[in-house]
Amino acid sequence: MNFLEKILYFLQAHVDRPASYGIFHICWLVLTVAVTVFLVLRFRNASDKTVRRICLGVWLTIVVLEIYKQLAFSMHVTDGVVTWAYQWYIFPFQFCSSPLYALPFVIWLKNGRVRNAFITFMATFSIFGGLAVMLYPNDVFTTMGGINIQTMIHHGAQIAMGIFLFACSKPLPTFRRLLGGLAVFSSFSVVAIILNEVMFGYLTRKELTGEAFNMFYISPHYPCTLPLLSNFYGKIPYPAFLLIYLVGFALIAALILGAQIGIAALIRKCGKKQA
Repeated sequence: MNFLEKILYFLQAHVDRPASYGIFHICWLVLTVAVTVFLVLRFRNASDKTVRRICLGVWLTIVVLEIYKQLAFSMHVTDGVVTWAYQWYIFPFQFCSSPLYALPFVIWLKNGRVRNAFITFMATFSIFGGLAVMLYPNDVFTTMGGINIQTMIHHGAQIAMGIFLFACSKPLPTFRRLLGGLAVFSSFSVVAIILNEVMFGYLTRKELTGEAFNMFYISPHYPCTLPLLSNFYGKIPYPAFLLIYLVGFALIAALILGAQIGIAALIRKCGKKQA
């Protein structure tokens, strides 16, 4: 093993698969809440430059951890011998991977409609992606200790950054701005559909059809394993399934935005009473 392989092998240390709402999971839930509260209370009135720097720090962290994940799943050790084989199902363009691509627009774009669209996406759809895993992590926990930590940091950061970006937005996002977030989500979904078709053709030509490539879990070639949506896949025409997927995610994003708007209004009301 070379130096990199030794590090990866160490991080792949075998652990008992964490249980949902076991001590490992609960600790990360508490940490996510604590970090979110700290960011909102400490930096909600910070300058735009500071907000961008925080986003940059978080983005660099999740990028490094994603690279580790890609390497860890691609390295296989048998009797001390290392072999490398990429696992296409972990290609980093799932719904939960979207902050990897959305945050750079928040960090480097000038203030305006396009940047606001990505902020709204982070404050709605991205929060949903993080919550879905943090509250129901059964499918993401593994026996690799390093990957479990990467998973919790990545999805916890989605929640924390989404709420933080909502709280420090001036003015706060409105339901009208949800259309911008929906446009970003739809664009990512189109990219996922194109990738699914291109890669299905590639894997078929290479006789690698056993390796599922199912970005956003909306490929017509592989079953959707997402809770609830799996009940529709294969039982209705694919266009109808895709419509349910898109509309369903949009409705959940609207509910998340509505909850944040309501909480913000309640906080302002309480502040006025105290004043």
